[in-house]
Amino acid sequence: MNFENILVQQNEGIAKITINRPSKLNALNKNTIAELHEAFKLLEVNKAVKVIIITGSGEKAFVAGADISEFANFSVEEGTELARKGQEILFDFIQNLSTPVIAAINGFALGGGLELAMAAHFRIASSNAKMGLPEVSLGVIPGYGGTQRLPQLVGKGKAMEMIMSASMISAEEAKEWGLVNYVVEHEELIPLCENVAAKIMRNSSVAIGAAIKAINANYTNCVNGYSVEIENFGISFGTDDFKEGTTAFLEKRKPNF
Repeated sequence: MNFENILVQQNEGIAKITINRPSKLNALNKNTIAELHEAFKLLEVNKAVKVIIITGSGEKAFVAGADISEFANFSVEEGTELARKGQEILFDFIQNLSTPVIAAINGFALGGGLELAMAAHFRIASSNAKMGLPEVSLGVIPGYGGTQRLPQLVGKGKAMEMIMSASMISAEEAKEWGLVNYVVEHEELIPLCENVAAKIMRNSSVAIGAAIKAINANYTNCVNGYSVEIENFGISFGTDDFKEGTTAFLEKRKPNF
């Protein structure tokens, strides 16, 4: 995979995507969003990839926001299309991948950067990370899912405060609020993500994909999450992974998924 704005590495079941625009603090522009979509799409169909880690280059920023210069003069119609297309090809796309995605937040995650991290299945942060949605300070609102995913993760009241104040929070505050799962020193960030990924990879990728689908259903309007869970639970009984997992348990050995 050769890209202009991102780097993709793959090793023993783990793929790492690094947003590589350090001079722009890894800000998201149209080309970067398109490249991320392409990378995630290719990794999703690669059966050798069991977990994807996404991070930013350097120690200052995961993604310090969207590239404001690209849309400062947009019309209402252009702004609407920007949000619609971005959500479709990247943010919603990541959330609904069957391959687990871990966001390794290595610094500033602001605006579209925090929205990108929230689209991942869960987040781990370095101790120097700062997170926030500052869009209202620019006269706009979060447009890549921030008004929806942030309340799901931290609750309505905290999300209202963060969005309306346009304030940043520390990594420790993010952990306290449930926005990130762990906080570690910068040099420990990727190793911890890889350690968690290794635990995930011991289990059935087919079952994990079904679990992601069922969990996400609970946060989708007009969808009964319990019904989706029941359906996917039943489907699991027809998979080779179910047969291997239950057989291994009864034979008192580790499963070979």
